[in-house]
Amino acid sequence: MSDSAASLEQLSERIGETLLVSDWLSISQEEVDAFGRLTRDPDPMHMDPDWARTHGPFGETVLYGFLTLSLLPALAKGLRFRHGEHEPGYDVNYGFNRIRFVSPVPVGRRFRDHVVLKAVERRPDGGLLVTTEHTIEVEGGERPALVAEWLGLLVRHPAAPPAGTGSLP
Repeated sequence: MSDSAASLEQLSERIGETLLVSDWLSISQEEVDAFGRLTRDPDPMHMDPDWARTHGPFGETVLYGFLTLSLLPALAKGLRFRHGEHEPGYDVNYGFNRIRFVSPVPVGRRFRDHVVLKAVERRPDGGLLVTTEHTIEVEGGERPALVAEWLGLLVRHPAAPPAGTGSLP
């Protein structure tokens, strides 16, 4: 459903459908270190390869769970919802119902997002609440790294920016 107009009925017909499988992505140790500095969490399990190899629970550095979560917008960037072909509107992040960090993502390992439409409902203000399930697959992994139910609001607004420039699904 890349940048396509959607009504409640059109979306409801697609509940349970995989809407997107993202491209593969990998994150370098330098990027993990930058995240640790930015969030003021210098955990050696994530930032010190020597320490992680000898003392860490996974034998190597791994992405912060919240770093993996923060990459959902980049992974799902091809997925945008709009109200209608010519109706102004915007999709905004409404939060999460559930987030589980199931298994680690080793630094440098490729991972991708599988997005399934879980639910859609009309709100009293005329907007739509869209629930998508995101499952982060790690290449060669047996279990997902992350499973999250993400909520997005499709709101009507006369001054909304053009479709495709919005934030979250």
